[in-house]
Amino acid sequence: MLQIAICDDEEIQLRQTAALVNTYLRARPGVSGRIAMFQSGADLLERVQSVSGFDLYVLDILMPAMSGIDVGRRLRALGEGGEIVYLTSSNDFAADSYDIRAFFYLLKPVEQEKLFLVLDKAVEKLNRRQSSSVVVTTADGPRRLLLERIRYVERVGRCVRYYCVDGAVDSLTIRVPFREAIAPLLCDRRFRLCGASFVLNFQYVTGVKGQTALLDNGQAILLPRTAAAEFKRAWGNYWLEEHSL
Repeated sequence: MLQIAICDDEEIQLRQTAALVNTYLRARPGVSGRIAMFQSGADLLERVQSVSGFDLYVLDILMPAMSGIDVGRRLRALGEGGEIVYLTSSNDFAADSYDIRAFFYLLKPVEQEKLFLVLDKAVEKLNRRQSSSVVVTTADGPRRLLLERIRYVERVGRCVRYYCVDGAVDSLTIRVPFREAIAPLLCDRRFRLCGASFVLNFQYVTGVKGQTALLDNGQAILLPRTAAAEFKRAWGNYWLEEHSL
C-alpha cells in the first residue's frame, strides 16, 4: 500500500487535492494507498522524523514559514527517497524542483487527467524501484542492496565499495574486472560508469560543475576530465526523460 502525504497551507486546496488523489485510487483497482494531510511543512517533517516517511509527497510550493521547496530539501537531507510532485501557481520554482529530484511539477489549477497521468508514472516508478536490487557478497554473507539507496560505487583496492544512503558496504575481493563486477548496476539507466573504477547514480546528482558532480548530501565527486562533458549530457538527458510524459 502506497503511503501518500499531501501538504498545502490552504485547507480548501488541501481537501481538493486529497479528493483528486482519492478519485485516482478508486479508478485504479490495482493501486491501494493511504493519504495523510498536512497544512504545514513543519508538521509533515515532524511526522517523517518521528514515525516514518512516505512513498509519495504531493506538495504545494507557496506556503508561509517553510515553502514546498524547503520541505523537499529537508526530506532529501533526511534520506527520504519518496517521489515528490509539486503543485504551484507559479513557474518560478521549476529549476529548484529539479535540484530536489522532484518527480514532476504541475501548475494549479490541476487538471484531473494530467494529475492521473503523473500519478500513473510515479506509481510505475515506485513499483520498479521497490523490486530493483543487487546482491553483494560481503564478509558477513550476502547483502541485498536496493538500487534506489545506492548513491555511488567505486573500486577500493580489490573490492567494490557501495556507498548507500545508510552507510557503505564492501564486497569481498573481486576476481573479475570492475566493469564486469558492477554490470547489474549498468543495466539500470540511473547508473553511469565514470572512468575505470567509479559509478554514480544520477538520482543523487544535483548538478555538474566543470569536472565535479555535486551530490544531494553535499559531497563533490571529481570526474575524469575526459568523461565530465559526456557525464553532464547523460545526466541532463536522464532528468529530461524522467520529467517527460
